[in-house]
Amino acid sequence: MKQQKYGADGTLRRVQLGNALSAFGSGFTMPYMFVYVDQVRGLGTASATMVFTLFALAALAVLPFAGRGIDRYGPRPVLLAGCAMAATGAFAFGQAHGTAALLVSVFLFGGGVTTCQPALATMIVRCSSTATRSHAFALQFTLINLGMGLGALVGGQIVNTADPASLTRLFTIEALTFFGLAAVTGTARIPRPAPVLVTDEQPRSGLRALAGDKAMVRLLLLAGLIFFTCYGQFESGVAAFATDTVKTAPSTLGLAIGANALTIVLLQMFMVRITARRRRTTAMAATGVIWLGAWAFALLAGLLRGEAALATAAIVAIYVLFGIGESMLAPTLGPIVADLAPARLLGTYNSAFALVKQTAIAVGPAVGVLLVGSGTWPLYLAAMTGCTLLIVGTALRLRRHLTPAQDNAVAGGPVTVPVRELQTAA
Repeated sequence: MKQQKYGADGTLRRVQLGNALSAFGSGFTMPYMFVYVDQVRGLGTASATMVFTLFALAALAVLPFAGRGIDRYGPRPVLLAGCAMAATGAFAFGQAHGTAALLVSVFLFGGGVTTCQPALATMIVRCSSTATRSHAFALQFTLINLGMGLGALVGGQIVNTADPASLTRLFTIEALTFFGLAAVTGTARIPRPAPVLVTDEQPRSGLRALAGDKAMVRLLLLAGLIFFTCYGQFESGVAAFATDTVKTAPSTLGLAIGANALTIVLLQMFMVRITARRRRTTAMAATGVIWLGAWAFALLAGLLRGEAALATAAIVAIYVLFGIGESMLAPTLGPIVADLAPARLLGTYNSAFALVKQTAIAVGPAVGVLLVGSGTWPLYLAAMTGCTLLIVGTALRLRRHLTPAQDNAVAGGPVTVPVRELQTAA
């Protein structure tokens, strides 16, 4: 049956619905946090920058504890704790007037949102099999893009900078979405992991085991490059380059971002079938090659910025190529983390992955906006091209540290891998 083929039972559907609710809430408020602090509360760009920075840095504080909590108590209690934290922070953020109150509330807000991520990822792994996992993660990615797009669209209809109460309503509704996430997904009965068979009598602690896992460390390095180069630039460096350097109209930039989301939605399930027959390292390297094309179009847009029609077409092409690459990564990155993780440390591995993601997404905009804002856009494009080349090389070098099963290879000779626990999350 098709339902069994994709593992789309009732529990997994509830988890995916929770992912969509979480994404809707993020899209609902994230685009308007800066204008809320800067214009509505009148605290200026410095305070708004501090708020965004602390939102990202909250991940550094909570994710190590979230990973250990998932491994010890399971993903559901951690998800419920994250929902409570995020709901409290979102509601308080909408009520806050001063910088101090905004910083406290945004720390709770960001910490709660970040705590939910590894818990949801662990739930997907628990509710899927090795055969259905790529499809499950790809569906998650599609729902996240749809949820964020719809959230931004609906939120934009509520926001009125001349009416502070409209922003208060926005963040109150955001808080309610986390209660919805807790009700829909936090009450689901998640399958328990299978008993773990280990090679040593005294297995190493979570962080020590992860640090000694050469394949996972290299995957985290690769993930950091991916999130820094694409997701960390998507709405910051590239957007600043488009509006400040190329003089693209904001409405055109919105069209380009919409084209990115549409590309992902249209191609995602097709890419699942394509990547199912390819090595995962090949898919990640191919993503880098596609993104090299995106940076080539960025260079073209910079050189032809006096030709409005050609420059606009080049900007849209950048976002479309980003979308093609993203649709290849969705069924690849998450399943690799699950296949590398020992079953008893699945939460720690997912949290480490989320921590790298959040850090790269926090650092990426600072670097991108700094280079573009200083007028050195050729240096910006050169740096991003260099990072993308590193993605290609790191993905291909990762292959030697993975087993054929972990790399989704149909056949292959024996490879040298670190000694690990016999049973992983797969």
